[in-house]
Amino acid sequence: MKDFKGKVAVVTGAASGIGRGIAQRCVAEGMRVVLADIEKDALEEAAAAMPGTMPYRVDVSYAPGMDAMADAVYKEFGAVHLLFNNAGVAPDGKMSWAQTLETWKWVIDVNLYGVIHGLRSFVPRMLAGGEEGYVVNTASVAGLHSGPMISPYYATKHAVVGLSECLYLELKMANARIGAAVLCPAFVKTRIAESWRNRPGGSAATAAGSDEFGAMVRGLVEQGVSPESIADKVFEAIREERLWILTHPEFDAAIRDRAEGMLEGRNPLLRAT
Repeated sequence: MKDFKGKVAVVTGAASGIGRGIAQRCVAEGMRVVLADIEKDALEEAAAAMPGTMPYRVDVSYAPGMDAMADAVYKEFGAVHLLFNNAGVAPDGKMSWAQTLETWKWVIDVNLYGVIHGLRSFVPRMLAGGEEGYVVNTASVAGLHSGPMISPYYATKHAVVGLSECLYLELKMANARIGAAVLCPAFVKTRIAESWRNRPGGSAATAAGSDEFGAMVRGLVEQGVSPESIADKVFEAIREERLWILTHPEFDAAIRDRAEGMLEGRNPLLRAT
């Protein structure tokens, strides 16, 4: 897919971070853009900063809400060409056995089911429309290697990577005019370390950064690359019809070492990040 002007894009998690960067790039490409987010004030501010976009408040973890959004989008525009299943959250840093069931459910509901709901609500309609399109699922470099302390995040991002590979192959099997990609960034200047703000019953007391591990993660995020630079790589991949969107080459060695380690039967090493 190379021509975007006048086409329709839906971006979840569009009020901040990577989602906002992608939405801004969609606008710059001349697209009609649906900004989907759960955070009311941030969504209103993003929509005001991007005149002509359609804001839609939605909880991606709630399937009927995603279906209702798809109904509203198709009623307004009649088609969707780019679908960005981008919304995501991260838990505070704890050992996997110490993460509460509520935390596991919250992270899985947003990071994994949010993508599943996006696919189920939009892809059948995109296929029925018969037009050229692309689906981009936001995973993470955390979906390509593993580490301690935020296992719900790693687990869901691995799942999104696997789901995206399946989707890519299924669309090929269906001879669809729709492609698929999985975005696997590392540290980006976003509010991922403040995910608690949108957690049911969440408070600053559970914010990433409230302990030594969280403080380290927060520092790395604050030093990360810009969301706009990620959006550039996303559109480059869509134009080249690529599945994999890896944005941080400094992690290539760790990814390669993990793959080779599995084949060689080596146990993983405990790394700093």
